[in-house]
Amino acid sequence: MKCSGCRNGESLGFDIRTAFQPIVDLTTGRPYAFEALVRGTNGESAGEILGRVTEDNRYAFDQACRVNAIREAVAAGLLDTEAKLSINFMPNAVYSPLACIKLTMETALETGLPTNRLIFEFTENERLDTDHVRSIVRAYQALGFTTAIDDFGSGHAGLGLLANLQTDAIKLDMDLIRDLDTCLARRQIVKSLVDLSREMGLLLVAEGIETQDELRVLEDIGVRYVQGYLFAQPQIGTLPHVGEIVPALRSAG
Repeated sequence: MKCSGCRNGESLGFDIRTAFQPIVDLTTGRPYAFEALVRGTNGESAGEILGRVTEDNRYAFDQACRVNAIREAVAAGLLDTEAKLSINFMPNAVYSPLACIKLTMETALETGLPTNRLIFEFTENERLDTDHVRSIVRAYQALGFTTAIDDFGSGHAGLGLLANLQTDAIKLDMDLIRDLDTCLARRQIVKSLVDLSREMGLLLVAEGIETQDELRVLEDIGVRYVQGYLFAQPQIGTLPHVGEIVPALRSAG
């Protein structure tokens, strides 16, 4: 049974597609996961699509993003890999964690995607009720999902939020990664977060990597999971091929 909030937002009013970008495991050179990113049917950006989200269709939008991400990922061959699927969700669109996850689980079952291969990440880009988000995180963890704070280190997505929510993973904001090779302060901050994540048993992903120098520093610091245009740009309906890109980058460096 659906929650009342989801019923109120059943009409989305526009169609969406999903683009995928790999999160690469530097120890294997293969994708650890593919992040699902919303796009328009004509390739419109995530920002443009999010601009169409209102209070009236927020719930339907969140549900549509989840369902579309799973269906398009499986159609693109996710099950032929060992990679997970990382889906962004909107905490304010979840009225009841267990009721609002039902359609997601039904879609995973329908497509043959094991639910333990799902990651749910969120960004605190709107005012959130921390207790409510904590209840979502706990419910998702109990169901076997991995939970993550996206854009960690940006805005309110910091240590206080991590302490309150205790997710399984954090994804470092790209602003912390930019020019990492030339900025001592950024290197020290990222190194401290890597050490902290290791002590807390968290999976840490560095986002927004664009240069080989940034990658080299991250490897030196001890970062294992990375994401960014250096490896692949998001592709609609396709799982980008990573192949031997990591060994090639190391050789070039």
